[in-house]
Amino acid sequence: MNKICKWFLALALVAFAGVAAAEVAPDALVKSTAEDVLAVVKKDKDIQAGNQSKIFALAEEKILPNFNFDRVSRLVLGKAWSKASPEQKEAFQQEFRSLLLRTYATALSKYRNQTIEYKPFRAQSDETDVKVKTQILQPGGQPVAVDYSLEKSGDSWKVYDITIEGVSLVTNYRGQFNNEIRQGGLDGLIQKLAAKNRDANK
Repeated sequence: MNKICKWFLALALVAFAGVAAAEVAPDALVKSTAEDVLAVVKKDKDIQAGNQSKIFALAEEKILPNFNFDRVSRLVLGKAWSKASPEQKEAFQQEFRSLLLRTYATALSKYRNQTIEYKPFRAQSDETDVKVKTQILQPGGQPVAVDYSLEKSGDSWKVYDITIEGVSLVTNYRGQFNNEIRQGGLDGLIQKLAAKNRDANK
């Protein structure tokens, strides 16, 4: 399984069920909602087989509301985000979101009874940016170290990055996108993402 699929399988396994609970610690929130998502995936053969409509519906309901997509977009574009027009930002987010959903669908279809081990979590009560460290345990495979970066947004915690085996989702996409921007500008990147999304839907 490639690194990006692992990121999204990690997010799938510890998906957030839309619970806005400022008084619940981030690790407790992760633990309490993981079983809900695992139960859905385990019993739905269509999702395991890669049914995109069902996976997208699951993502819309349980993932995206608690994924800080604005911050992820700012982080992956870096300086290009601050220079982008409102129209470019909107177009990029639309295509990037579709890319993430497609990658998520691929990753979720690879779920095969993985389980999660949670590492001890320590944070001050007033912290607003934390990491929850876990391992994905795979039957017949080596454990995969997964760190979830979360920030408090209003009354809830939101994921803005996932680091697997020392490599972050944000850093990975930023490297890819920076290369595209250097070659064809932000508009060129948006056009390439749009083309990939169109080809995937054919």
